[in-house]
Amino acid sequence: VQLQASGGGLVQAGGSLRLACAASGRTVSRQTMGWFRQNPGKERAFVGGISWNGIKTYTDSVKGRFTISRDGAKNTVYLQMNSLKPEDTAVYYCAAAETLLKLTTAPDYWGQGTQVTVSS
Repeated sequence: VQLQASGGGLVQAGGSLRLACAASGRTVSRQTMGWFRQNPGKERAFVGGISWNGIKTYTDSVKGRFTISRDGAKNTVYLQMNSLKPEDTAVYYCAAAETLLKLTTAPDYWGQGTQVTVSS
């Protein structure tokens, strides 16, 4: 599975951004996909994920602000980020695994990062 992330950028606090992660490969349609974020000197942290059948999970700090969705026809997962805060600033990575549990603990596949910067 190959993952290609896009959509990062600079936005003011309170603004919105949408990240996209396009997947390709033989078993993409059955993969659970999601997003992590990382700042320099810190561990990569789980943000949210969506299973192949639409079950979603989020870390507490983004609940109510971020929404994950997937377009099966395009093999693409989206992360809609609203009400952005400066503390959301990070490099965001998309990831994939066979299950939500594995996604949150040890993803099988990673995409390249995309920078999200939220100014105050």
